Amino acid sequence: MDLFEYMRSSNMEKESPLAARMRPRTLEEVVGQEHIIGKDKLLYRAIKADKISSVIFYGPPGTGKTTLAKVIANTTSAEFTQINATVAGKKDMEEVVAKAKDLQGMYGKRTILFIDEIHRFNKSQQDYLLPFVEDGTIILVGATTENPYFEVNGALLSRSIIFELLPIPREAIKELLKKAVYDMERGMGAYGAWIDEEALDFLADISGGDARHALNAIELGIMTTNRAEDGKIHITLDVAQECIQKRAVRYDKNGDNHYDTISAFIKSMRGSDADAAVYYLARMLYAGESVTFIARRIMICAAEDVGNADPNALVVATNASLAAERVGMPEAQIILAQAAIYVACAPKSNASSNAVFAAMAEVEKTGNLPIPTHLQDAHYKGAAKLGRGTGYKYAHDYPNHYVEQQYLPYELNGKEFYSPTGNGYEVKIKEHMARIRREGKKSEEDASPFD
Repeated sequence: MDLFEYMRSSNMEKESPLAARMRPRTLEEVVGQEHIIGKDKLLYRAIKADKISSVIFYGPPGTGKTTLAKVIANTTSAEFTQINATVAGKKDMEEVVAKAKDLQGMYGKRTILFIDEIHRFNKSQQDYLLPFVEDGTIILVGATTENPYFEVNGALLSRSIIFELLPIPREAIKELLKKAVYDMERGMGAYGAWIDEEALDFLADISGGDARHALNAIELGIMTTNRAEDGKIHITLDVAQECIQKRAVRYDKNGDNHYDTISAFIKSMRGSDADAAVYYLARMLYAGESVTFIARRIMICAAEDVGNADPNALVVATNASLAAERVGMPEAQIILAQAAIYVACAPKSNASSNAVFAAMAEVEKTGNLPIPTHLQDAHYKGAAKLGRGTGYKYAHDYPNHYVEQQYLPYELNGKEFYSPTGNGYEVKIKEHMARIRREGKKSEEDASPFD
């Protein structure tokens, strides 16, 4: 490193954002993530022993993925190289691999390659790494905010250990903020700032486990707040609220947050919890989820989980879908809320969905069984001569518009697919079907069809 490079690095270290300056340098300084870096955990032991293998760190922003990579860099005797997948290409990887081969061949030294935002690499870029990860030319350390099972090649996953990082606990965020405010070496201690407990609580809560988000807010507050009469910069609750205008919501329409939230939304409607349903609806709308997608899930839930216990649920859900698309946001949120709450509060039955699933399974098992002749179409050419439709009993010619006859294929005689429950309107359906069948049998025994 020449003099100019040294001066540039020194200036960058002094002028870099607070979150970068406060980044832990050792495992002992890392806050949170005890489930993977506790003293008895695999990752802790591997880093301490300098025996790290290929790993992928996965978790929300600001939870320490890059920090752990930096800690590995400070601990290991291996060559540590870092690239960012948002700007790096195959040429950059080729240079890293070439250098790693030289170091391995000449000095027996390992190379750790840290790839930030690894999910940004396409399939061919990820495939390029495979043979070099497999033969040990490089040890891969990847970091991603996206679920690696969605975004990283399966072959690369099988050669790596995945560690999921969790949002940093609220109390740990508070301690980190206090250190940032009062630390004279790397923090903002030289500014003579003071933060009250209410502001600490607010920032720790509003950051949602994202340490970077909290540190950025406190830095902004200290840098933009005038000194009070006592010469200090007071970070009060009002100042903290100004620094963070809006709660950050972690939601990715293509990742597991998306699937987790919609899953919770559907399960809340199915579980008849209207409050939870409207809460998860609000989270999706707040994060910009598609109105069409939400409406489609409400319709499916109305059919699958409410069914004939309240047939009107599907009508409400379908009309809400049409209305929400025509009206658009922000008013569409009112329409979707009405539909979601209606479906959540409606009596539940999955008898209809169970019926079609059972029927599909029967078709798969038994194939195309012959349709009873009397049910077959008698109108096409030559059908009558073949006996098609002969013997069919027209239901409207009988009392209660019902007559008992074979509708299922004869091989499935007596088979039941739909069993109405004792919930909602299905009580009436069950009673109605029992009544007309009972009276139909009695009429068939006592009388002939009326004219």
